[in-house]
Amino acid sequence: MSTKVGKQTSGIHLTSAFDQEIAELVQSEEQRQLETINLIPSENFASPISTELEGCIFACKNAEGYPGRRFVAGCDYADKVEKLAIARLKKIFNCEHANVQGMSATIANVALLQAVLDPGDVILTMGLSEGGHLSHGANFHVSGRQYKVFHYGVKKDTETINYEEVAELAISHKPKLIVCGASSYPRNIDFMKFGDIARSVGALLWADIAHTVGLIVAGVIPSPFPYADFVTSSTHKTWRGPRGGAVVLCRKEWARKVDRALFPGLQGAPKMDLIAARAVFFKEVQTEEFRAYAKDVIKNASALAKGLKQSGTRLVSGGTDTHLVLIDVRSSIGTGAAAQDLLESVGIITNRNQIPFDRAPPEVGSGLRLGSPAMTTRGMMEEDFFRLGQLISCALSNHDSQLELSKIKAETLSMTNNLPLFAEKWLPRELFATHKET
Repeated sequence: MSTKVGKQTSGIHLTSAFDQEIAELVQSEEQRQLETINLIPSENFASPISTELEGCIFACKNAEGYPGRRFVAGCDYADKVEKLAIARLKKIFNCEHANVQGMSATIANVALLQAVLDPGDVILTMGLSEGGHLSHGANFHVSGRQYKVFHYGVKKDTETINYEEVAELAISHKPKLIVCGASSYPRNIDFMKFGDIARSVGALLWADIAHTVGLIVAGVIPSPFPYADFVTSSTHKTWRGPRGGAVVLCRKEWARKVDRALFPGLQGAPKMDLIAARAVFFKEVQTEEFRAYAKDVIKNASALAKGLKQSGTRLVSGGTDTHLVLIDVRSSIGTGAAAQDLLESVGIITNRNQIPFDRAPPEVGSGLRLGSPAMTTRGMMEEDFFRLGQLISCALSNHDSQLELSKIKAETLSMTNNLPLFAEKWLPRELFATHKET
């Protein structure tokens, strides 16, 4: 099997013959990804086992509705695919009901809110600037406009979730739904504590695990089950599946309302080729190789944090328990936007972000959100991530030195040499056995 596992442009021969302009853009993007270091924690390189099914024959099938309740004929095999995906997902989480039709995590989140709440109901969520997600009730998002939202945050001294504040706000406002889960929080979440708080005020608990789902599936960080009534997630990030998909898990009594909120409430027919792809990666993430991958994601994020910290960069909350590291760049370059642009110029792709108690607007931010999933997928090791931490700190503190930046760019380029987009060591061993037999 080729060492260039995950190469994306090999299947665009027809496009190259018909539309060279688009073909060249695709090839250029592949080259960019091969030659840069991707530390965006919400990105990853999907397994070629699952991406092989994107655009397969199921892409041509309208399967509006749910298995056994479709609105068109010819869905026998589509039903079997979706049922298989659901069965595997329920086995992974030991949950009562699962929906795999969501086209994105944000759409799934909105559908869940509409299934559970009436307009004007009270929800309690983590503030956006302190680590929450826009679909958890940000005032500019539909989730913030339809419901009465109160936000909890983090403690100033530790920059970790203020559970005392969560309990106090829950008692004061009696929310119908409490939301836990974040998009830029580097520490583990105490789902048991959230469950206790929710039950104490008669609230339902929703855990959004879009960022940490792969780590939870592999058992390397705590799970929201059995404490949460609802769990949502995207299918990429640490889970390493195809982008453009979401899952919703819930207790059986909410199954019909959740399903109807997605279809026909928000979406039409599902994208069956992506559901087939999800079914495959639901099988793949139950392998020893995936569990080993998740362990390395944790180790590599920790090494990145150590390299940054030892080089003088301040880490929000002092470190990480997950795949994600949040850093404060104010003392070196001033803003997250400036830091993001600078690091891209030396071949390191990052994500500007607000940090707790940030006075800078979201489009600028005072920090960077960094993550280990994508480069772990490509095969980088702990020592590489430690070195990346040093290089990032050096670049930020020497942002006016073209000589230093040139040296850093040369080193980052050398670090990507011969790295595939998906390292073979993460593929299930049984795949190699099957390949030899054929």
